[in-house]
Amino acid sequence: MAKIAYKPMGALASVLGGVLAGRLFKSVWRHLAHEEDAPTATEPNRAWREVLVAAALQGAIFGFVKAAIDRAGAKSFERATGTWPS
Repeated sequence: MAKIAYKPMGALASVLGGVLAGRLFKSVWRHLAHEEDAPTATEPNRAWREVLVAAALQGAIFGFVKAAIDRAGAKSFERATGTWPS
């Protein structure tokens, strides 16, 4: 029963993590590229390298934040209930 209770908490943490990761990526990109927005794959005036570097950086940040949020949530759940939410 406790594992079922973890699902909504995990979903909320994932949404908040996505928001946090988006803000972090935007801030890092602004600092590195001195631009407000990262390039998208369909912008014709952007170089392949620029688009791919932005995508790789975004993926790394999102992956890092997701893993950190998921792990912290699971550890918190374990401390609160005594069971791992697998």
